[in-house]
Amino acid sequence: MTRTAELIQRGGAVLGIELGSTRIKAVLIDEGGAPIASGGHNWENRLENGVWTYSIEDVWTGLQDCYASLARDVRERYGCEITDLKAIGISAMMHGYMAFDENGELLVPFRTWRNTMTEKAAETLTELFGFNIPQRWSIAHLAQSIMDGMAHVSQIRWLTTLSGYVHFMLTGRRALGVGEASGMFPIDSAKNDYDQKMIDQFEARFGQKEWSLRDILPEVLTAGDDAGSLTEAGARLLDPSGKLNAGIPLCPPEGDAGTGMVATNSVSLRTGNVSAGTSIFAMVVLEKPLKEVHPEIDMVTTPAGAPVAMAHCNNCTSDLNAWVNLMREYAEMLGVKQSADELYGRLFERALEGDADCGGLFACNYYSGEHITGFTSGRPVFARAPESRMTLANFMRAHLDSAMATLSIGLEILKEEGVSIDRMYGHGGLFRTKGVGQRLMAAAIGAPVSVMETAGEGGAWGVALLAKFRAEKEKGETLEAFLENKIFAGKTGIAVAPNEEDEKGFKKFIEQYKRALKIESAAVETL
Repeated sequence: MTRTAELIQRGGAVLGIELGSTRIKAVLIDEGGAPIASGGHNWENRLENGVWTYSIEDVWTGLQDCYASLARDVRERYGCEITDLKAIGISAMMHGYMAFDENGELLVPFRTWRNTMTEKAAETLTELFGFNIPQRWSIAHLAQSIMDGMAHVSQIRWLTTLSGYVHFMLTGRRALGVGEASGMFPIDSAKNDYDQKMIDQFEARFGQKEWSLRDILPEVLTAGDDAGSLTEAGARLLDPSGKLNAGIPLCPPEGDAGTGMVATNSVSLRTGNVSAGTSIFAMVVLEKPLKEVHPEIDMVTTPAGAPVAMAHCNNCTSDLNAWVNLMREYAEMLGVKQSADELYGRLFERALEGDADCGGLFACNYYSGEHITGFTSGRPVFARAPESRMTLANFMRAHLDSAMATLSIGLEILKEEGVSIDRMYGHGGLFRTKGVGQRLMAAAIGAPVSVMETAGEGGAWGVALLAKFRAEKEKGETLEAFLENKIFAGKTGIAVAPNEEDEKGFKKFIEQYKRALKIESAAVETL
């Protein structure tokens, strides 16, 4: 029996599961935090009655299939079964709106981060609090529901996010990690709890006789806290085969922003990370508060509660993926079959052969609205002038630069605020092809970008590390120290600095991009 097999059999491995926008992923890690097995399940959100959503059935079907594929991977690799674990962590796409009644029934379809129907509420709350409340935050959805007189409001007894819901079903504990909670309602970082002054302001303006805001919000926990244990019912939900035992401790559930920070060791002051997948965001741990309120910048926290400035964009790779799938279909029509990694790898590498300014091509990747540029809904658009240089390389580069364009616009604000960054790490699907996304991202943000070897594991690995910290935390040990000394010691990643030609080319591209958003506006109005 191998050492890893023995570790799994005695219940010494740690499990992290993340429900991303297009994939549910499970990662099993060993004593040193290294991934030893993985599983996954692909899924897609649906636009139903104008709402981007996933059904509850899809959540559990997806989770069970993801866990089953992990168990299969363990059997095939190590010839053993998972029956016990040292700890489990659950994370999911940040933000959203899940409102439940006293019987635990979901009152309205789950609204994901992608929805932009809360513009009026977000503006009202931002003015009320003197603190930016983005449209995707849970409190914006709640306030909008109140303002619209929606019938379900009076029945609400619990409000949470997707990670909070899954965690509750597994443990019976209505709790959230502070990083995830900071995307529901503003956090007082001195207390690592919801800001009481803003709670009072909300109650004065939007208060309901049937409930108080404090009572319906989840409990706030920080990294390392006891967040409950896997119940018998929770064990059967996750593993219907009945092999997984109850009683396994869970860490506080987090959002993909927090797990991305952990996965890139970006929880210390003056560090940052860029996550690029279905959505794209950059997060920087702040030394001091921003001087002004910026509607383009979210103020959230690390899983340990430190304040973070976050430039979050709704759109990143969805349109890029659609074009790649079109090319996959064409290749298969010709009898050429390639794996996803091969296809993306070849196309991404071809992009580096393109002109630095993308040959004058314009791509706008807005599947949904984009608050940073003022769009409440979106239409994917590709356009070119007669003199544009239409090549495959330029076409791919334009779509890659488009995936980063809105983030670049958002980060201009942090530069103007004088925010300093010592380290910026990249993770997510855009960085899977070595050197391509990293190089283009460095040009887009004007700063060196590092990618760890484990970047492809993403948030599932990040929440597995949080679960490991929960199980092994020593007295007085901080999350920063745990990551720095026990997980990332000696690991700095490979840094790529922007080169001058790429930076100049992207600057030209982004200037045209800003002008060409008039095309996007016309598309929204007419399509």
